[in-house]
Amino acid sequence: MTRMSMKKSPNNIDVQLIMNDKKTGIAYLAGAGPGDPGLVTVKTYNLLKQCDAVVYDYLIPDELITTLPENIEKYYVGKIGGGNSSSQTEINELLLSLARENKTVVRLKGSDPLVFGRGGEEAKYLAQNGINFEIVPGVTAGVSASAYAGIPITDRNHASWVMFVTGHKAKEKLVSSVKWDWIARGEKGTVVIYMGVSQIANIVPDLIENGMKDDTPAAIIERASFPTQKTHISILKDLPQTVIDKKIKAPAIFIIGDVVNSREYINWFGKKPLHGLRILVTRPADQAEMIYLKLRNLGAEVLPYPTIATRENLDREAWSVFNKIDISNNWLIFTSENGVRYFIKQMKDQGKDIRSLSDYKIAVIGEGTKRALAKYYLKPDFIPDKATTSSMAEQFIKEFDLKGLNVIRVRGNLSVTNIDEAVIKAGGNLIPMTVYETYYPVWGDELKEKIKSYPPDIVTFTSGSTVDGLFNCLDSNEINRYIKQAMLVSIGPSTSEVIKSHGLNVTLEAKKHTIPDLINELVEYIKSNPLEG
Repeated sequence: MTRMSMKKSPNNIDVQLIMNDKKTGIAYLAGAGPGDPGLVTVKTYNLLKQCDAVVYDYLIPDELITTLPENIEKYYVGKIGGGNSSSQTEINELLLSLARENKTVVRLKGSDPLVFGRGGEEAKYLAQNGINFEIVPGVTAGVSASAYAGIPITDRNHASWVMFVTGHKAKEKLVSSVKWDWIARGEKGTVVIYMGVSQIANIVPDLIENGMKDDTPAAIIERASFPTQKTHISILKDLPQTVIDKKIKAPAIFIIGDVVNSREYINWFGKKPLHGLRILVTRPADQAEMIYLKLRNLGAEVLPYPTIATRENLDREAWSVFNKIDISNNWLIFTSENGVRYFIKQMKDQGKDIRSLSDYKIAVIGEGTKRALAKYYLKPDFIPDKATTSSMAEQFIKEFDLKGLNVIRVRGNLSVTNIDEAVIKAGGNLIPMTVYETYYPVWGDELKEKIKSYPPDIVTFTSGSTVDGLFNCLDSNEINRYIKQAMLVSIGPSTSEVIKSHGLNVTLEAKKHTIPDLINELVEYIKSNPLEG
């Protein structure tokens, strides 16, 4: 049953409120910040991890989406440069539909939802349809752009006021409703213009004709707070030509005022070793947050586009055998962090005591797998000298007598069989236990759109399957256009062989086959062989 009531809005416009007796969900209109994932608020971050569905725009930091749990529904409704992939009406109806399914919905908007973000329109629509909602502020682009460019938008000597204005005309308007003549007469202040790239040639003459000095300091800031942010210093009269000469593209913020001169002293951004380089990380997102953070802290723009993903596989037959084993003097082999993670999870799910593993000898490949074990206070008894399955197979059977012993080989569905074959050849009783499956995710149009607009400078591969996965996510033409020209970085020989098998060249292969070492070696390489980001 639905009840309706009429209520006067503050400006005396009749607003129809629809209140449902039926239980509905809630929508959070949340700001994600302008580009740097680190600028998202704690409240929004927590909501994202706990919601049922996310409805997000083009400029949302990719990490906030790709690292979400798989069970969260994701709806891309991106807009860029005035074009729509979804109309505002469609977005409103989607929010309403999801909330009426009793879902907790995060409407994730770039920057702040109420600063030129149409969040007010969406909130009104939800209110009119009886949907509970909350507004979660975000860091707006005008504030972050100035901070990351080293420009204080207020200064007690030069700017006692700041004005945020939009340079974009609503579609239904022939001319902008902004009073540029009034703004031009202001003194000792700062004007911050959003969405002005296409209109700056019309805005500047208005400002100058109405009294703003044509040599007023000005700045154009592209991609605010992204590591690939670019700041162009100019003066008011030269802004239109600067847009043309520098080929400025949206998103860009214009700052006009004497405060721009302060950048000479307080510019701090862009001094890190990987600054401005776009690095595509192919590792599964649920294992890559540490990589994302390290690369961002080194100044890179991270493209968190996993080419593989994993999901749990419960091998009931193998577990049945495992549970009946006399555990003295037997081996467990882990060849990946995923194997450790899913194996321990399945032990816990079955109510087993992890302390029982102390009676097993454990073999692992690589420092990453060793660290994964350490989280559960387990130490390996054997690590091969080289972090490859062939080294493991050869060295393991050479150093240990496996005859008559049970060897539980914890693995994924795509694991190579050379270790298995070596154990059987050495007389061991092999028990393969497939605890997870690797599969290839499907890249949405929004990811390909971003790669097309901003191709990667560097691509990192941490396994052969991440290489195969890339060729599953992109076709050969896309590989040739966006990947082949990039610097390709491999974690080790096995991965490099897969890269070469696809006809690509490896620029850097890590000498130590761990992710921290791969990143460290990449930094040293770039110092000696700088790339232009």
